[in-house]
Amino acid sequence: MFKSLRVRASQGSQFIVDLRKAVPNGHRGLPTISTAPCPEGCHACVDACPTEAIAIEPVRLDLGKCVFCSECVHECPEGKFAFTSNPHLSARTREGLIVTEGPEGGPDPIATDAALKKLYGRSLRMRQVSAGGCNGCELELNAALNVNFDLARYGIEWVASPRHADALVLSGPLTRNMAEAVRLAWDAMPDPRFVIAAGACAISGGLYAQAEALDRGFLRDVGPVVYVAGCPPHPLGFVNAILQLLGIAPSAG
Repeated sequence: MFKSLRVRASQGSQFIVDLRKAVPNGHRGLPTISTAPCPEGCHACVDACPTEAIAIEPVRLDLGKCVFCSECVHECPEGKFAFTSNPHLSARTREGLIVTEGPEGGPDPIATDAALKKLYGRSLRMRQVSAGGCNGCELELNAALNVNFDLARYGIEWVASPRHADALVLSGPLTRNMAEAVRLAWDAMPDPRFVIAAGACAISGGLYAQAEALDRGFLRDVGPVVYVAGCPPHPLGFVNAILQLLGIAPSAG
């Protein structure tokens, strides 16, 4: 017991008290685009982007496609692109993930859904399905309930069975061989229920958007309630998206 107390005293509290204000060190998060004019005819950033996430005239970046490779930072001769440590990369709509030029050009803030808050503001159960993912997103999603982020302190937990779930959290590009499994999981969930798309692959297909092995019909039929961008999303990004969606105070619990 005394050894445990010494370890506790030396390490302090490992959990993050205020999840909204926490900024991870060394994290490549929310990109910014400066208002500096581009050289005439330059499209170096567009050519460098592996997922066609960048468009010009005006310059804008789609977080739903971005894999945070930073090739745009290296290739742009004017240094228009920069990545901050900000992990808040979520939006309620697909269009809300578009980053534009200037300091106010980030994704649309997530507004609290009054109906979902009434239903799940005190308890939310989530079932995660990896639909062809590389396990990067899955590792970060699982970390959301570890001692650092401790999403369970708000009554939010993962469950093993979709029959016990309120939300289906999808990661991966949705391959054909996972299409039936995704629909089976959704059909097994009781109403009311909703979908969260986590990571560039789930949102847009990511690097595999043009692959013939994909079947993304489920997301066309059942639109996500919230999109959590990233490759992979940081646990803070996912946690804060849920807290904002349900209107839960980050200091609760």
